[in-house]
Amino acid sequence: MKVLLINTYDNGGAANACIRLHQGLLNQGVDSKLLLLHKTKEIENSYLFINKTSLNHFSSSYYFKRIQQKIAKKWNLTFLMPKSCKKELFFKNRAAGLELFSFPESNYDITSFSLYQEADVINLHWVAGFLDYKSFFKKNKKPVIWTLHDMNPFTGGEHYVEMIHGIDDQGKPIKRNVLNIEKSCAKENLDDKINSLAPFKSLSIVAPSKWLQSEAGKSELFKTRKVNLIPYGLDVNTYTYRDKSFARELYRIPLHKKVILFVADSISNSRKGYVYLKRALEKLDRADIILCSIGKDKPVLESHIEIRHLGSISDERIISLVYSLADVFVIPSLMDNLPNTVLESLLCGTPVIGFPVGGIPEMIEHGENGLITKEVSVDSLKEAIEYYLLNGVTCSKEQIRTLAVEKYDQSVQAKAYITLFQEIHSKNN
Repeated sequence: MKVLLINTYDNGGAANACIRLHQGLLNQGVDSKLLLLHKTKEIENSYLFINKTSLNHFSSSYYFKRIQQKIAKKWNLTFLMPKSCKKELFFKNRAAGLELFSFPESNYDITSFSLYQEADVINLHWVAGFLDYKSFFKKNKKPVIWTLHDMNPFTGGEHYVEMIHGIDDQGKPIKRNVLNIEKSCAKENLDDKINSLAPFKSLSIVAPSKWLQSEAGKSELFKTRKVNLIPYGLDVNTYTYRDKSFARELYRIPLHKKVILFVADSISNSRKGYVYLKRALEKLDRADIILCSIGKDKPVLESHIEIRHLGSISDERIISLVYSLADVFVIPSLMDNLPNTVLESLLCGTPVIGFPVGGIPEMIEHGENGLITKEVSVDSLKEAIEYYLLNGVTCSKEQIRTLAVEKYDQSVQAKAYITLFQEIHSKNN
């Protein structure tokens, strides 16, 4: 049985999860190949998509579209706007800091590619900007398993349907105001997705967290389809606890300091919640704390707390050293699926503090391998950090890792997928 995994990128959280599954399948002897629209890494059995067939979605003439666009813009008639014009208006008005929004069309015909034609089972992953819903589900004749990494496959474009955006003076979330243009685009996109998928029967859904499984199951697009639950898997030999003294000596961090770790590619993404951690630490304002961070953006604090920003780190063994030198990893995300960073931290034996959102409470046993705050607020996060620094958690580093290995070993995930692949393949033969 030949399996083809499809993902837009080979970097980022969803890409890492896809690549780890691919590697886990290869380790189990599966004929797995990975198709990428953007390829920057040398990954075994991974291939760059070469576009031989360009899809054309617009049949009206160029001049007609230009006239239609001018009229629609002048009178703000969004229902008359060509999609290209509506997209332009959409992104112009969309608030800064919101998560990615993507549309369900592309100019790529995945079914024309040789790897697709050779495969027995197609496993879609994060395919925004790559998958063209209308043409793919019309032309595709192979069984498809779609691994969800966020909400985008079953929404009108939002990758996370963010209900809050911003923070008030009391450190609590502000309800998001959704613009009419956002509602209009989302409805149009969702209708396109529903119409594209309606005739296609051989589609199975996989969610890594119970939270995303529930959200997908309630959605208009997937409510009549089974949503399977298979958590992410990691290489447990790469992510393991390292000697804390050695790790701290390497980064010249004193052993008597309390190290809080924060990991995020961008702190300008409001969903990542850095502003909550920033305010919580500023309220603590303890000179014995060091905030250690990984990512593109360097955090800023107005307090006596020292910041050690390590930048972006690609080497996973180095990342495991950073988790190992930390006393606790704090993830202040306001919405999330089954964050890779939480899995990485737990496998390295480092406890985690997070908000009661998304799949995070599924990963943290409160008081044992970490803490879940009472609510999403600055004060709740501050209280949880203070409690941890004073009391710690009941599990040792070894116990935290052992529990994580049982759930998130790469081989556990791979075997669950193999069972699903075989079941789907046999139904279609």
